[in-house]
Amino acid sequence: MEHPLKLLLAFCIVFFAGSAIGSISLASDVEILLQKIKPSLQGKGENLLLSSWNVSVPLCQWRGLKWVFINATSLLCDDLSSPQWTSLSLYKDSSLHLASIQLPSANLSGSLPREIGELIALQSLYLGVNSLSGTVPLELGYASSLSDIELSGNSLSGSLPPSIWNLCENLVSLRLHGNSLSGSLPDPALPNVSCKNLKFLDLGHNMLSGNFPEFITRFHGLKEIDLGNNNLVGSIPGSITGLTLEKLNLSHNNFSGVLPDFGESKFGGEVFEGNNPELCGPPLRPCNGSSSGMSPGAIAGIVIGLMTGAVVLVSLLIGYFQGKKRRRSLEEEEEFEDEDEFGDEENGSSHGNGGEGKLILFQGGEHLTLEDVLNATGQVMEKTSYGTVYKAKLAEGGTIALRLLREGSCKDRSSSLPVIRQLGKVRHENLIPLRAFYQGKRGEKLLIYDFLPNRTLYDILHESWVGKPVLNWARRHKIALGVARGLAHLHSLETPITHGNVRSKNVLVDDFFVARVTEFGLDKIMIPAIADEIVSLAKADGCKAPELQKMKKCNSRTDVYAFGILLLEILLGKKPGKTGRNGEFIDLPSLVKVAVLEETTMEVFDMELLKGIRNPMEEGLVQALKLAMGCCAPVATVRPSMEEVVRQLEENRPRNRSALYSPAETRSESGTPY
Repeated sequence: MEHPLKLLLAFCIVFFAGSAIGSISLASDVEILLQKIKPSLQGKGENLLLSSWNVSVPLCQWRGLKWVFINATSLLCDDLSSPQWTSLSLYKDSSLHLASIQLPSANLSGSLPREIGELIALQSLYLGVNSLSGTVPLELGYASSLSDIELSGNSLSGSLPPSIWNLCENLVSLRLHGNSLSGSLPDPALPNVSCKNLKFLDLGHNMLSGNFPEFITRFHGLKEIDLGNNNLVGSIPGSITGLTLEKLNLSHNNFSGVLPDFGESKFGGEVFEGNNPELCGPPLRPCNGSSSGMSPGAIAGIVIGLMTGAVVLVSLLIGYFQGKKRRRSLEEEEEFEDEDEFGDEENGSSHGNGGEGKLILFQGGEHLTLEDVLNATGQVMEKTSYGTVYKAKLAEGGTIALRLLREGSCKDRSSSLPVIRQLGKVRHENLIPLRAFYQGKRGEKLLIYDFLPNRTLYDILHESWVGKPVLNWARRHKIALGVARGLAHLHSLETPITHGNVRSKNVLVDDFFVARVTEFGLDKIMIPAIADEIVSLAKADGCKAPELQKMKKCNSRTDVYAFGILLLEILLGKKPGKTGRNGEFIDLPSLVKVAVLEETTMEVFDMELLKGIRNPMEEGLVQALKLAMGCCAPVATVRPSMEEVVRQLEENRPRNRSALYSPAETRSESGTPY
């Protein structure tokens, strides 16, 4: 309690001491900034932004700070003719207090100073996307006016201090996404804390452990929760359904048990993917059996029954493995004959009978049955030269995506099945996973995926609709990096997979601007004529690498070229390839080359992309343009690998990424937060 008492005493001194003593209060804020906070944030080296924090510089020119008078009016620094811009006397104004620290992507390399807790008028702290390390100090919970905390994208470690919930009276958003926080999320020190104003809680991509923090289900004002990509275990409490959530991410933890009933189509399967396979219930697989407890007598009966049947079980296992060994011998001799072709369980289980065809299941598709697939009601979503995509509703609830391949488009079974099984193993957060494969008795083939109700990158770049999100640089960078990571994963597999058809129409983007690449590897199961059609389609979309004019087989370097075109599409906001206007062909690399020669490079960027950008070089825009052009090099061997592309994008992140962790901003709303 030492610090709260100090703060209370300081407040009383300021309030009662009159104007002479009041000047000490402001001097105290200045001293805290200069002597404690500035050295802590900049680490060992000099920081250009923090160099403006200097007593010889007027307060209005101190970068990243906002001030407020005691009567709640802000210090106006917009009018350059105002004396406030040049006056140094403000340092002695006892009615002025520090209200906000806004230094996202400011190349800070130190640690969070505990003295921030002494800034009792501080309302917002934006220090996201820096290189801050160390722990979140206990004293942060003493800054009682704080309402917005943005510390995402740093290297903070250790446990979150329980004092953070002392801020519940005013706290609106708490964002610590993408750090290295560990341990359990601490309970509030006081009982029945409701955090009634807290709307946004983002602790995703950390190393948090323990059970689901059930106390947050008492925070009834919450609209968005992100606890994804942590190490949380146990069940998800039913009390979470009492929140009126708009966004939820609990994916990639180790949750198990039965999912709470969120109501009809409240959240899709992606919200819960990557957890313990035992996690079940809509929208995931159905749960087997009853969840009610059993009596000790019933448990004893089951144990006795199991012991009694042990001998029988061993006999069955011996027979099973002997039979499996014989089947493998037949497969080596006969190569995918009808009955054995789909009976191999090494890469996936199978269902079906000779009259209906066979269904091979992969990870995440275990809940599907042949009856589910054949009885699903479909709606056409897309038609291509090699097949049709359907949105299919299952009879017992849930939705899947079915790609019916055109008859005669695929290679023979012995050639296509190994590729199908390889595709069924691929799992990455930026790739759409193949959940199952069906082949009918007449040769019809279905690829079965999760259905994700997301728009394509092409749509969000080139189409318009009410409520369309603003595509600032931070969001576009996140999308580009996601695509690059997905492709790099395909290229790095033990048996590498090339996509063969990288384009913006094959990238789905969700509400969190996470990109997921689809249609990878399909050219490998197609006959040469159809594979050539896919390459021709890439040419029409301006994504075809020059060497594919002579050699029609795609490889990792042709994928890199196509990604370069996609990155240019993101940066320029223009559609590559043939357009609807007189069949005009737009060559994006040529547009950039002309702009560079004419010294109009800044004019080539999409206008929406440049909003709020003061220095395109500092924000990584110019570096991204150079990277895209490097990917589009005419000579394949000169192009970087996708791993190198990922590295460069990670090293040149946007300096201002606060919008990534803010409410989804649309074109009808105000500008991007600082």
